[in-house]
Amino acid sequence: MTYPRHLRAILVLGLPLVGGHLAQFAIHLTDTVMMGWHSVEGLAALTLATALWFMLWIMGSGIAWAVMPLVASAEAEADETAIRRVTRMGLWLSTLFALACLPLVWFSAPVMRALGQTPELSAAAETYLRIAGPGLLPALLVMVLKSYLAALGRTQVVLWITVAAAVANAGFNYALIFGNWGAPELGLRGAAVASVSTNALALLFSAAYAAVVLPGHRLFARLWRPDWDAFREVARMGATIGVTNLAEVALFSFSSVMMGWLGTIPLAAHGIALQVTSAFFMMHMGLSNAATIRAGNAYGLGDAEHLTRGARAVLALSALAAGVTILLFLTAPGPLYALFLDPEEPARAEIMALGATLLAIAALFQLVDAAQVMALGLLRGVRDTTVPMVMASVSYWGVGIPGALVMGFVLDWGGAGVWLGMTLGLACAGVLMMARFWGRAVPRLRARVARA
Repeated sequence: MTYPRHLRAILVLGLPLVGGHLAQFAIHLTDTVMMGWHSVEGLAALTLATALWFMLWIMGSGIAWAVMPLVASAEAEADETAIRRVTRMGLWLSTLFALACLPLVWFSAPVMRALGQTPELSAAAETYLRIAGPGLLPALLVMVLKSYLAALGRTQVVLWITVAAAVANAGFNYALIFGNWGAPELGLRGAAVASVSTNALALLFSAAYAAVVLPGHRLFARLWRPDWDAFREVARMGATIGVTNLAEVALFSFSSVMMGWLGTIPLAAHGIALQVTSAFFMMHMGLSNAATIRAGNAYGLGDAEHLTRGARAVLALSALAAGVTILLFLTAPGPLYALFLDPEEPARAEIMALGATLLAIAALFQLVDAAQVMALGLLRGVRDTTVPMVMASVSYWGVGIPGALVMGFVLDWGGAGVWLGMTLGLACAGVLMMARFWGRAVPRLRARVARA
């Protein structure tokens, strides 16, 4: 396949996934924007609470991301039985993970106080999590079904289900945070109720589509019956991907803890900066998912040339997206921050000044952050997940967190130092994982083809 054909295939597959990730992100973004307009205190509590919720969600999503390359490989081999087996066990594992997380979200305030947060902020965050925490279950099940559909090439459906959920979430938030349309004004608790309702609605849509449009897969028939071989395969890959996800997200989550040590205003500025950078990162996430699917197809077919050409094409697209993001972060930080703050907010100028510095630092790590997530997507496609897990853990926790502590607090660079430390960890991960893909994964597939 030529490079232009690879580019077209990646865009057809990847653009709806980018849109789907943006729509999924909009669910969390809407909470942040509306809470920012409701109160800065509520925004700070939401930032702290969603740091924990998102950390658990992204770790559990490792199960769904394991389902994606396994279904893509089975689809390339026309093995419908394998498609059904791994997807079902992905649903099993996601349910077990969500149930295991409930005690942590229910008793989160002592954990947050132990990490140095104020009693008031910790209590408010726990209030949110006690409502939103059970929403992990539908959120993770939706992720499995989306991965299943995306691996089958049905990315348009993934996009529209997520867009519908994002629109519904905006309506729920508007009603429940502010007390509009006759609903009670619940503030932070309203944002939590909206999040749970939205995830439940998305699960209903996803399951209905899979059951009605793809009846031949019989995805939900005898769902209670275990398939231990598939269970172990999905669990093995899901655990390594989940720990990899956790290593990166924990870097950003712990950065929220560190910013909380600096005060409410730095934490609020940090929360907005995370939302902005995460929104643009969704472009790379969508392309990374497309890379996983295409690499999974190549792996299933044993086609090394397809793998390398597709990898070069998707990396070029990701680099182009990173360049646009860098330009925007450096030239328009003010308008981006203005979206999140009430014009009458007394701390608005101080938050925006710090925010401009944080986005300038974020511009520094766009290329390396894109490189590491693209390499991860490609490595997952060829089922190489254990060594990347170790690389991620070393990079984020052995380099990023110590760097943030030293620059933020020992050198007294404050919030800017915390973000520079994160940049150092992301750069380390990007270099190591790219070297792993081109130096190990590609030669291994070539050797496998030569032996066949």
